[in-house]
Amino acid sequence: MERTYAFALSIVRLCQQLGKKPGVNRILALQLLRSGTSIGANVEEAQAGQSKADFSSKISIALKEARETRYWLRLIGDSGMVDLGTLGPLRKEADELSKILGAIASRSKQ
Repeated sequence: MERTYAFALSIVRLCQQLGKKPGVNRILALQLLRSGTSIGANVEEAQAGQSKADFSSKISIALKEARETRYWLRLIGDSGMVDLGTLGPLRKEADELSKILGAIASRSKQ
């Protein structure tokens, strides 16, 4: 899914900026980097799944990572580390990806 790749690239760029400051900024950047880039990686693995159960499992993991990413983006924004205007599009995309992946996960379990 090209959309998850584009999202991961945006997360990488944000984390490069956050990681320039030591301490909490760098720690939260690492958390966000792990979860935000994992979404697309798991979707990619799901597309090459060996079975329907494997596909479903990977999509479910991607959904969990998307939800975790939403959390980190919210925390980073509310703490004032990054301007909320900058995070707005990323937060919106994380919400949309969560909804899409949730729908796919529900359908794949049926």
